[in-house]
Amino acid sequence: MLKLSNSFKNISVMSLRTGAPVAKVLTPIIDPNNLKIEGFYCADSISRDKLVLLVQDIREQSNLGFIVNDHDVLTDPKDLIRLKSVMELNFVVIDKAVHTTDKKRLGKVTDYAVDISSMYIQKIYVGQSVLKSFSGGQLSIDRSQITEVTNSKIVVNDPLQGKQIPLGSAVPVA
Repeated sequence: MLKLSNSFKNISVMSLRTGAPVAKVLTPIIDPNNLKIEGFYCADSISRDKLVLLVQDIREQSNLGFIVNDHDVLTDPKDLIRLKSVMELNFVVIDKAVHTTDKKRLGKVTDYAVDISSMYIQKIYVGQSVLKSFSGGQLSIDRSQITEVTNSKIVVNDPLQGKQIPLGSAVPVA
């Protein structure tokens, strides 16, 4: 199942042991090398410290929020050696410029959809300029079309390439 990025903002992290919220999700930690959400920065309910909830520690996602075993799964960012390089990048997908491989600018990322079972970003939604939006609206680009991700832009195969239907291709009705 896919969920939009906004569905992860300000949701509670609930403890199975106590049945109470232990934190509030702030932002995702995204690895730009594979566009996977590795964890979430959270505000601790008790100390208000900025802690990290790793994806593998989430037992379930419900309408209450993320369900975890206990408060102990929240980790200080300094203790996460494996994720240190990813966290230092502070990669954000929203508002990233999107270009085609032919260097044509498509627009900026306005939203993205995440597969909640794997936590990989599956689709990005690109808002076009005012002139282009009158004719084409918002573009939906699948993960398979993404060829490169940098600090400043996302490069994709042209989503409109090969989609034109020739005028003489209509089949006569008998």
